[in-house]
Amino acid sequence: MARLPARSSLPAIIAASLAAFAASVCCVVPLVLVLLGISGAWIANLTALDAWRPWFSAATLGCLGLAFWALYGPASRCRTDGECVDPRVLYRRRRWLWIATVLIGLLLLFPYYVGWFL
Repeated sequence: MARLPARSSLPAIIAASLAAFAASVCCVVPLVLVLLGISGAWIANLTALDAWRPWFSAATLGCLGLAFWALYGPASRCRTDGECVDPRVLYRRRRWLWIATVLIGLLLLFPYYVGWFL
């Protein structure tokens, strides 16, 4: 059997990461700016983005679902014509997907556990 490059889930992971960052911008960015010593009344305006958090969270979960489908779905190893993906490449991509999922999960849940640190 011929080895093919694995179908990339990188665009879905990048989109999920950006959506997770956007979902947590109302909480993470003001805290980071204050920790860096940047202050101002304009930082309070970032909380206006809190209304968009459910939409960005849904986009994040959708992109992660797409990435998992690309790497764990029925066509992730072999296609119908019998050509298969190198297992080492598939394993490496799956490992990076799980690392990205944990980091994205931490970003999405940040508004809920930030109170423990303050």
